[in-house]
Amino acid sequence: AALKGEQPKNLLPFIGNERENQPNGIAFYLTDYLELVDDTGRIIRNDKRGAISENSAKLLTRLNIPHDNWLKLTTEFGKLFRGPVGTLQELTDYCEHLEKRRRHFAASCQHFHSN
Repeated sequence: AALKGEQPKNLLPFIGNERENQPNGIAFYLTDYLELVDDTGRIIRNDKRGAISENSAKLLTRLNIPHDNWLKLTTEFGKLFRGPVGTLQELTDYCEHLEKRRRHFAASCQHFHSN
């Protein structure tokens, strides 16, 4: 779909920059996401040279994700988390919805969101 310039059907729609009364969707452009994925792939593959581009760095800054955390999350996600992931408020809401008393992996979520 991306090669055809179309919205991938299995992702929320990419709607561009954040704005007031934002519709349901991802708050950046599909091309920005694809550039971040490409930059990330070039960094983590041994046979490629790469770095986070200025555009991807701006996107990570908007998402409040430090570069080092982004790389750790993308390469070790399965080791770091085995349950729900999100901000502390999102974890709290999720646990309340399921009537669970503990927020598993809250410390990891807080660490990667706030550094």
